[in-house]
Amino acid sequence: MKKVFTLGMVFMVLALFSFAQAGDFQYIGVKKCKTCHNSKKSGAQFKIWMGTKHAKAYETLATAEAKEIAKKKGIEDPQKSDQCLKCHVTGYGQPKEKFAASFKMEEGVGCEACHGPGSKYKSMKVMKDIYAGKVKGAEYGLVMPDEKHCTTCHNEESPTYKKFDFKTFWAKIAHPVPEKK
Repeated sequence: MKKVFTLGMVFMVLALFSFAQAGDFQYIGVKKCKTCHNSKKSGAQFKIWMGTKHAKAYETLATAEAKEIAKKKGIEDPQKSDQCLKCHVTGYGQPKEKFAASFKMEEGVGCEACHGPGSKYKSMKVMKDIYAGKVKGAEYGLVMPDEKHCTTCHNEESPTYKKFDFKTFWAKIAHPVPEKK
């Protein structure tokens, strides 16, 4: 009886550990996303992202205009300021353990800023299972962003804020996965 109880406890602890680890997602960076999301067949999401302001969000902070805006706000270097980086770098402010070695902050507002850290959903098998409805993407850290998600950065707190119309801006960054025929 004691062996059964001990073995049962071991399995329970392992199950709880696995459950706790499920939420332990890491940011992996856009190059990992590019692997599968670059071809025309897959929807060329990476190429579309490269053509957006999101892809240049970190670089933007090095422009003369950004430096002037920062100066007016009392910020010496916008590329080092929490006030700027929180919206110009994916996952900024998260603990360093949340970032894989492949992640580069210079990538700006990458895929994972909108879709969540990709360490658990990055595999082809997981993505196929998500699209087939076999598993829920959220269990693997996949986020399907909505207007509320976007307005965490696109709001009046931004010194360059322009009225945010979700439908208009969403159309500018649209990158759907093509329907299977």
